[in-house]
Amino acid sequence: MAPPRSRLLAVAFLVLCACTVAPPTPAAAAANVPITTCRSFCGNITVDYPFGLHAGCGHAGLRDLLFCINGALMLHLPSGSYRVLDIDYAYRGLTLHDPAMSDCRAIDRTPAGRGNGFVLEPWREPYLSPDPDNVFLLLGCRAASPLFQGFPDRHLPCRNVSGMGCADYLACPAWDDYYASGRRWPGDGGAGDAAGGGGAPPECCAVPWAAIRAVNVSRLECEGYSSAYSLAPVRAAGGAAGWAYGIRVGWALPESNRGFCGACRATGGACGHDMESHADLCLCGDWNSTSNCDSSADAAHSGAAVAAARWAVLASGLTSLWWHAARSNLW
Repeated sequence: MAPPRSRLLAVAFLVLCACTVAPPTPAAAAANVPITTCRSFCGNITVDYPFGLHAGCGHAGLRDLLFCINGALMLHLPSGSYRVLDIDYAYRGLTLHDPAMSDCRAIDRTPAGRGNGFVLEPWREPYLSPDPDNVFLLLGCRAASPLFQGFPDRHLPCRNVSGMGCADYLACPAWDDYYASGRRWPGDGGAGDAAGGGGAPPECCAVPWAAIRAVNVSRLECEGYSSAYSLAPVRAAGGAAGWAYGIRVGWALPESNRGFCGACRATGGACGHDMESHADLCLCGDWNSTSNCDSSADAAHSGAAVAAARWAVLASGLTSLWWHAARSNLW
């Protein structure tokens, strides 16, 4: 006996459903990052949010910044690579070292320019910059340097920063050694010209980061540079010999990120970012969330429950049709 037309249509509909409904699986984002890898170590330095050594970890504004190379934590910028000596999470600061930078013990400069200086990508500037209490001491800059254009004979960009300036720096013992080899002071060779007297460019020009926004030694037509920072409200004893040499860099994140990251951590997640859109993500192990791990887990479990229910209905319908078909000799 031929099966009823309505029964054949029902069988065809259920088969179509079986082909289009996926089996229940946990909801997961396309770029999952195991949360155990986001907090890591390099040497004796802890690398945690907003930084990361793995793709997807940390804040997107600080991505592709830190690298662990043979146990040394390095920071890479367009201006060069710097050794990270310390990350202060409480005060949001990194201490960097440039091996080609001068200090109070040694002057390192060449006519072509010596040292990395400090230059940021434009898109990273809202998130990272040297501290206001960090002074850059530019050495041996030519008269044609962009530093001095528009300020004839006055060199207005040069100024003390947090009590640190060229007058103290030029008193360092390293300068005696540097000129003992036969080098002469600019101009007539007198020490007064080192500060820019007589119309000659100064031997040293101290500037804060905010004054020039990019310390590119070669582009500024300087022979070298030094950098020092102050963490104390009082002036260091012993002049420039007592300064802390290096580059002190601070970071800042949008205010909205604080609430997002707090909620993410409170639900057991790790704060990260989407590697394509660079939006904030909460990394929850098997899935990623745009809010927190509780909402992601609820969505994942809810989706799985709905899919399971659909499969149960489909299996029940197929079983019923098979039973009726067997009774009517359909198969």
